[in-house]
Amino acid sequence: MRSSSSHATVFLAVLLVVLGAAELHAMQTDFLSQYKGTPFHDSRYQSGAQLIPGKLVCAYYDLGGEGVAYHDSDAKNNGSGTLNPANGSYLNEFRMSEGVDTSYTKFGFDPKIDDNPYDKVAPPANLLYVGWTAPGEWFNVTVQVAHAGDYTADLLYTSNRGGTISLDVNGRAATGPLAITSTFNAADPVAWRQWHHWNIVRGIAKIRLPAGKAVLTVHILTEGQMNLATIDFRKVN
Repeated sequence: MRSSSSHATVFLAVLLVVLGAAELHAMQTDFLSQYKGTPFHDSRYQSGAQLIPGKLVCAYYDLGGEGVAYHDSDAKNNGSGTLNPANGSYLNEFRMSEGVDTSYTKFGFDPKIDDNPYDKVAPPANLLYVGWTAPGEWFNVTVQVAHAGDYTADLLYTSNRGGTISLDVNGRAATGPLAITSTFNAADPVAWRQWHHWNIVRGIAKIRLPAGKAVLTVHILTEGQMNLATIDFRKVN
């Protein structure tokens, strides 16, 4: 038979777990009530918060501007309107007035860009992505989670030097540093194409998500120089 002290120890342990969960829920609810960012929408994308399970497009980070929806090391979009000329094209001018650097996968050029033979996986054509990343930068994505529980994530990306990222959920760290493997390939004779060797890190993260609305934050921790296209979340059974 258990002693009264053993029962008390078990009760205390359970109580601490319950109180910890309640405190975490309260903090996350407080974050959401104060957050001023809103789900991305424009003339083409009007689906609201991105859905989990599902594939998140990083370039559809939240509206709200610097310090609210994202932090970037400068106010210039080095992709849209810069590398990609402001010529009236939706893809070339995508979010070009914002600080987060965005571009898209380009096929059919000579030399080949994103449909090159050094890709580890073939990305879709005209896929928007966040690029020119630097340590200390971050962006938020509002999501709608179908069911609470554990989810695993696959990342479609390029990286010419490797590095680390991390994820927050509702303002609290949900992962430690997540390693990004370099896609550098010395066999490619085109120097600038080292930023265009696409790969997928499968199972890069496993995180617990609450049901309903949540805000995910993607942090660039080390190295940078990554292109982040999509994060595909699947529920763990």
